[in-house]
Amino acid sequence: MNEFDYDILGPEKILEVHDPKTGMKGFVVIDSTVLGVGKGGIRMTPTVDKEEVFRLARTMTLKNSLAGLPFGGAKSGIIADAHQLSLSEKKKLVESFASALKELCPAQYVAAPDISMSEREMEWFSKKLKSRKACTGKPKKMGGLPHELGSTGLGVAVATEVAVKSLGKKLKGMTLAVEGFGNVGTFATKFLTEKGAKLIAVSDSHGCLKDASGIDYEKLMKVKKKTRSVVNYSIKKPLICPGIISVDADILITAAIPDLIKTSDVEKVRAKIIVQGSNIPMSEQTEELLHKRKVLVVPDFVANAGGVISSYVEYIGGNEKKMFKMVEDKIRTNTKLVLAQAKKKRTYPRKAALAIAEERLLAKCKCKK
Repeated sequence: MNEFDYDILGPEKILEVHDPKTGMKGFVVIDSTVLGVGKGGIRMTPTVDKEEVFRLARTMTLKNSLAGLPFGGAKSGIIADAHQLSLSEKKKLVESFASALKELCPAQYVAAPDISMSEREMEWFSKKLKSRKACTGKPKKMGGLPHELGSTGLGVAVATEVAVKSLGKKLKGMTLAVEGFGNVGTFATKFLTEKGAKLIAVSDSHGCLKDASGIDYEKLMKVKKKTRSVVNYSIKKPLICPGIISVDADILITAAIPDLIKTSDVEKVRAKIIVQGSNIPMSEQTEELLHKRKVLVVPDFVANAGGVISSYVEYIGGNEKKMFKMVEDKIRTNTKLVLAQAKKKRTYPRKAALAIAEERLLAKCKCKK
């Protein structure tokens, strides 16, 4: 990601925490508080590190700036494999992490769900700190707007619609491949297939499924829920594909892991539109190379801001109806703005989006280049 040529961004604070009693190890990065308190989710993976958390925190700074929210950028991570933990073990880690952040939350950092963290974990986190303001994405019973409502997936679907229209095409009948069939991927798929897109490939941590004749969303959801993997969709014939990024689909939605598409993978990409439902799925250099190949890439901090917009509505005490309207309005407006600026400046969308986010940050802090 390009760095601005002046000291407007951080990171302002990096905190590494460890609790020998529970084995909890984690990180918090507050990148910028120019626009407000640092806002960003907690992810739990066995590979998360400070560099990844910093890159995600920077993305949150830009995401909040572009979305016009009074939040700064932050992110955190707990090093653990959630799939190998019992519920009680996971709760102990989350509560230990919350305790380690008691001096930061909610005065400097407001948390939210991310990978392997849901409304349940946000309830644990909030109760441990005895503060409903310590995090968003809490259960409805706590006055929350859980991400399980599909706010991020809705935003990704809206950004995809705008991208398709910007190329003079119609979404109905266009083929779709989705990387990651978790919260973001499932809702993005739901909304896009309801509008006529044809799902032909999907992947999760167990593998990649492809069927050019089309994959039924409702059936896929049942299979995923029952077997925990999309690869079990068909028993009669093998539908496994070698990799989601090389699927010959019109649209590719990234919705899971960081650094999915490397620079060396650019020639493998067949999609003409890539919408980043996941954070940091590729480097800026990779996006620039794809742009030269006439692949339209809608950046993460433009397309997947639905989650943090939902967080803002929860933070100010808004309801579900207000949240969905704000997500759709803001992402539609900002995606149109970014793609129009990119076209006008004859550049790739991330560069145009960065310029807009930079301008808004400058206006707030009255800094000089």
